Amino acid sequence: MPEDSPDSTVQPAFSDVDRQLARSAIAEPLLTDARDKPDTVFEIIIDLNLDFHEGREAARKDVQARIKTLKGKIVLPGHCQHPYVFAKLKGSAILTLAEQGASLSTQKRLIHRIWRDAEVHGLLTESVRTIKADAARISFTATGRAITWAVIDSGVDGSHAHFEENKNLHLTPPLQHYDYVADLEDPAIGSGPEKLTDGKGHGTHVAGTIAGLTSIQKGRTLYQVQARQDTQTKDVIWDTREIESTIAGVAPDTKIVSFRVLDDAGSGRASRIIAAIEEILRLNDYGRRNLIHGVNLSLGYWFNPKWFACGQSPLCSAVNRLVRSGVIVVVSAGNSGYSETQVFENMSPVRAAGQLVSIHDPGNAALAITVGSVHRNMPHVYGVSFFSSKGPTGDGRRKPDLVAPGEKIVSCATGKLLNDTNVKRKAKAVYFVESSGTSMAAPHVSGAIAAFLSIRSEFIGEPEKVKDIFMKSATDLDRDARFQGAGLVDLMRAIQSI
Repeated sequence: MPEDSPDSTVQPAFSDVDRQLARSAIAEPLLTDARDKPDTVFEIIIDLNLDFHEGREAARKDVQARIKTLKGKIVLPGHCQHPYVFAKLKGSAILTLAEQGASLSTQKRLIHRIWRDAEVHGLLTESVRTIKADAARISFTATGRAITWAVIDSGVDGSHAHFEENKNLHLTPPLQHYDYVADLEDPAIGSGPEKLTDGKGHGTHVAGTIAGLTSIQKGRTLYQVQARQDTQTKDVIWDTREIESTIAGVAPDTKIVSFRVLDDAGSGRASRIIAAIEEILRLNDYGRRNLIHGVNLSLGYWFNPKWFACGQSPLCSAVNRLVRSGVIVVVSAGNSGYSETQVFENMSPVRAAGQLVSIHDPGNAALAITVGSVHRNMPHVYGVSFFSSKGPTGDGRRKPDLVAPGEKIVSCATGKLLNDTNVKRKAKAVYFVESSGTSMAAPHVSGAIAAFLSIRSEFIGEPEKVKDIFMKSATDLDRDARFQGAGLVDLMRAIQSI
């Protein structure tokens, strides 16, 4: 049989019902894209039917012949290992191929499934792999598409290139960005990135872990700012290392709404955070619609039991109220898991890790997802970070809820975070820097949940169910529950548990 003349073993399904059933072999979101963009060429992976009555090799040859007839192109023909065929086809041709190759007869169908050949980005931050966000992106196209996350922090630098490619900071009204530091009377500053600033750099680092993507383009260079110790003087010296791969956040397509509540020194007031939460409630029409799906709070303050009953402070109450309206709230646990205690006068202080009952507000909020920190790529070996605040809460509830990578996390460098390194800037350069803390752990969970919601949209508006799913699917690191909570966040397992 000539390769350009496929036989008629599999006949097209001509009825509307049969046609739709055959097309259901195309995995979403490829099916929708193929329908909406019939003239666009897509790279696809064709999963052959292993039960084809003439054998998988016959199925392969037949499918390859049909691709040529449909004016497509076989990709990596020498690497089409069982049971796949890689190809490039227009959207309309993909629909036709499904009708021809995915008939209703189990033994006569050529094709089991047609997948989008997902674009894979180099992930400099090994922490993304630690929570299996890279696997979820490849397997399920879990990129945060159509999900919006609020970052209540020191702001986001709208000029940082990490957010340009996917237009993460470009919002559709009524969504817009807010600044509760510069203008308390009218904090709304517009829906574009033009006015966004971050003098501290903390919020931009957090937002870059959640979302965004920086690829190597012509004329653009990516640099990681890093510290080293001079062997002679023992001084810390900052220099740069060129990055030769694309950097992506956990959920690169997620839209980010910036609520600036911390000034350039990184200080703020709980009232500003509460005001931001109230604005999110208003934007979501108090639970009647979901314009903002989640919130990241990588900030807080030391809880003093003399002030409030634990978990009942005004800020914790505002967080709980926001969750009950249908918004997921992810909070950093705090960095008070390590302390120094002066036991006797004139003696060196006693340093102690594993300080219990050290969760910060608003991490004490019952309905928040409170996140502690672990090593970025070896959590099973090193366990929970020494600085990560430990539970239980002051009234005996289990916290944190989850742990995620928070040590030496590489993300966007701007503001004071970059200026303090004193590196000499270069033209057309994009800078990234390491930072540690539970502030860096929380956005990993925010990104993981945004990615989850982008392919499990039925759970939008169900924050308590989502929290339950992620806690039940977490990886037990065999550490005390007061240190690790339910364990290490696992995006793949959370998706597959549904």
